[in-house]
Amino acid sequence: MNEKKSQNRKETCKGYVLPIGPQHPMYVEAENLMLHLDGETIVDVEVNIGYMHRGIEELMQRRNYIQNLYLAERICGICSGVHTVTYCQCIENLMGIENIPERAKYIRTIILELERIHSHFLFLGVLAYELGLDTAFMYTWRDREYVMDILEMISGNRVNYSMPTFGGVKRDIPDSKIPEILKKLDYLESRAKYYAKVFHSDMLIRKRTTGKGKLSKNFAEKYSIVGPVARASGLKIDVRKDMPYLLYDELDWRIVTKRECDSHARIMVKVYEILESVRILKQCFRKVSKTEKNLKIKAPLRVEPNEALAVTEAPRGELLYYAISNGTDVPERIRVRTPTFANIVKSIPEILKGEQLGDLPVIIASMDPCFSCCDRITLLDVNTGEVKSLDGSELRRMGERK
Repeated sequence: MNEKKSQNRKETCKGYVLPIGPQHPMYVEAENLMLHLDGETIVDVEVNIGYMHRGIEELMQRRNYIQNLYLAERICGICSGVHTVTYCQCIENLMGIENIPERAKYIRTIILELERIHSHFLFLGVLAYELGLDTAFMYTWRDREYVMDILEMISGNRVNYSMPTFGGVKRDIPDSKIPEILKKLDYLESRAKYYAKVFHSDMLIRKRTTGKGKLSKNFAEKYSIVGPVARASGLKIDVRKDMPYLLYDELDWRIVTKRECDSHARIMVKVYEILESVRILKQCFRKVSKTEKNLKIKAPLRVEPNEALAVTEAPRGELLYYAISNGTDVPERIRVRTPTFANIVKSIPEILKGEQLGDLPVIIASMDPCFSCCDRITLLDVNTGEVKSLDGSELRRMGERK
């Protein structure tokens, strides 16, 4: 931490500094918030990341393209499918693969929307837990099991599905399972409508979330906030509509937005997005059985020198992969930008200033952060306060000197 900067902040605050984390009850993941308080009121916040850096980008530059499928899948347990699909689309752009089979597009879309429902149900459960509503927590996580059951029926796995590959997908969805899956989707749709009523009308939830943690539309635009957080601040943005991929431009669905800009708006956006995902899935399951049972096209093992990127809409927002190839079967560079990294670093101080300390867990939970997939390391000279960014050659030289 920059000691001089921290000292200046302390001098301007009337109260005291309270460290939250890196180990704290709000999230299992380790992060540190330095809260500047005036009594119980939050005056300022310092966000310190870097406790969970796993070096996955460097690992991906030491393994071949196929091996990296499994690494990308493990960046985030909740978003494993969208990471794999985005990585595949990025490498397919490197390879010049333009059209994967239509059935593969349907299967990829199905995996992504099931994962979105899974993520949103998990979010509702975590938020209910932070509110002290243990019954709502258990209900939402019980219903999340239905989504995981469908994923297991499709892929054989409940968490890491290992379905996408270059040029298509690895496994098919048997037509015989579709009627049962549609019944489960009907159940999930009814439960989402129930939660929409509960989270909209329950007085305790409204008192703890309405008007809390406000993130204005202007701030969201200025700092490129993405996903449900941006949509809850009135921004009608969604990669699935703005830069359509797979089959999203052929399906009937809408972008869910709210104008209240507070914690309650962020909750309701995700509840209604569950209904939109069910709508997308029902269309996909009714159409996939009419497609040819061709799952993938051949992809090369080595990639000519090139660069490419791919952007998708993960459950938490825009997910970007960038890759450089060098003519071998190992990528020269892989860069991943997750939605939480875009949403958290600048917005946490904004949404917490002026709020009460007791509201902090609920406000942070409403942002739905995933710290382990967004973490980065900042190199700081503690003597001068200078922040540095080093390239690979400089890091190697530093390692050799040590």
